[in-house]
Amino acid sequence: MTGWLAIAGLGPGDARLVTPEVQATLDHATDLVGYAPYVARVPARPGVARHGSDNRVEVERARTALALAAEGRRVVVVSSGDPGVFAMASAVFEAVEAGPAAWAALDIRVLPGITAMLAAAASAGAPLGHDFCAINLSDNLKPWPLIETRLRLAVEADFAIALYNPRSRARPQGFARALALLTEACGADRAILFARAVSTPDERIEVVRLGAATPEMADMRTVVILGSSRTRLIARPGGRPFVYTPRSA
Repeated sequence: MTGWLAIAGLGPGDARLVTPEVQATLDHATDLVGYAPYVARVPARPGVARHGSDNRVEVERARTALALAAEGRRVVVVSSGDPGVFAMASAVFEAVEAGPAAWAALDIRVLPGITAMLAAAASAGAPLGHDFCAINLSDNLKPWPLIETRLRLAVEADFAIALYNPRSRARPQGFARALALLTEACGADRAILFARAVSTPDERIEVVRLGAATPEMADMRTVVILGSSRTRLIARPGGRPFVYTPRSA
């Protein structure tokens, strides 16, 4: 049996946002590999082995998946959102580059998904309608001074900024520092969106001005989008405002 490896994005949460391509690939898998809560999102099916692991062993997880594919298994590595955005696709190719030469000859495919950034933006309107960037605020894999540098440069370039992994129990102070930096650089009037657990029953969407934002408004299930200087709010009677960034320069 010829094995293959697919790196698949499960989308932001709702099963309806899993692409047909990803679902068809899951239907043919013999093995699922991923962070345990993401593996748990895939309904169990007879004959499919499930290999859940901790969140901080990405390269080890990738090696497991590649070894299984090399044995002839049909392996799907699952990520939330899109696997190429702060997720498992990069880890798999890192393992391929450092691993046995035979791994580079495997049938490896990356299957895109709806990332949390896009789901968050859609929940509020179109805050990413013009130039934007995405920055991961976790300092597990890069130093905090580098994060600060990237935040400052993104503000200087006047991007809308999508912020992933803003605040965890292990590093509660980082997001407070980021908010302080952004407020100093942008002023208090900039629009900021907090989108938590988008498309799930726990969804919570908040739109405020930067000066009213607090660290407690975010956790690891939250994507934060800071608007550019051109981002606009459209007031709605009795409802949350629309947020959009005009496409004109």
